[in-house]
Amino acid sequence: MAVRAPYRSLRGISAVAALLALGAAGCSDVSEAVDGAKDGAKKVARQRSVFSLDVGDCYNPNGKAEGTAYVVEIVPCDEAHEGQVVGEFALDEGKEYPGDDGVSAVADERCPVEAQKYAPDTWALPKGAELFYYTPTKESWATGDRAVSCTYTAQKSKLSGSLDTAKSLKPEQATYLKGSNALYEALWANQPAKDTVEDDLAGYKAQAKAVAAALDAHVEGLGGIKGTEVGKLRATLTKAAGNWKKAANAADVDAFYIAYDPAFTGIDPNKSVAARKELGLATTVPADEAEVWAG
Repeated sequence: MAVRAPYRSLRGISAVAALLALGAAGCSDVSEAVDGAKDGAKKVARQRSVFSLDVGDCYNPNGKAEGTAYVVEIVPCDEAHEGQVVGEFALDEGKEYPGDDGVSAVADERCPVEAQKYAPDTWALPKGAELFYYTPTKESWATGDRAVSCTYTAQKSKLSGSLDTAKSLKPEQATYLKGSNALYEALWANQPAKDTVEDDLAGYKAQAKAVAAALDAHVEGLGGIKGTEVGKLRATLTKAAGNWKKAANAADVDAFYIAYDPAFTGIDPNKSVAARKELGLATTVPADEAEVWAG
């Protein structure tokens, strides 16, 4: 997690120090020193407080992505960069700081939703891009800070170009992604805390009910999209919705398991690849999702 702290000013390069360094160098060294000084000056000029981050900003953190941040380097998105702000929201006003865990819990829930508004197709994200966020600290909360900035950050490489794809989507693509994202959000957002159905049958039935409702909405949306593969996926998801409803209404643990297995298999992301291809969307299942359904 990357956390926000009160602004701390950053001083510029000392012109005197730079001149002294240049005067003590040879011709080739002078050229390198000038280039280095220019790069350094550019970086300093691009420094911005984390308080000033806006949706769409591409940036490089000063140091590691995780930890307390004061300033970041804002860069044009067509330059290589480590992160981009893809969503923001304000925490509810309150007199007391809810604690690091409390703030993180809200950000964990809200940032995926906000990020999908900006970059709806998570399958199309660059490899290695992970969702992070800047949040208030106890100290900045006392100054009135309530903002959360959601960002995609590439920890092992660089991003290139903007991740803003929402505006370029065709209506049928947007409809598909809206339904698909809501489906998997219903699955994971309602995941019971207990590891087994035996320990929380009611919780797992509630999850199944939420998934069934999301599937019904997704199937309805797909009904307005033309395409052979989309039609096949709609039939598959209609069947899956029936099994999720059986799980939601299971009388006991055994009945739940009988319905759950085909229900879960029915929403395997791999089953949507052909329809995605037909719609012109990304077709590579993200590694973390593929792992879940691989068993």
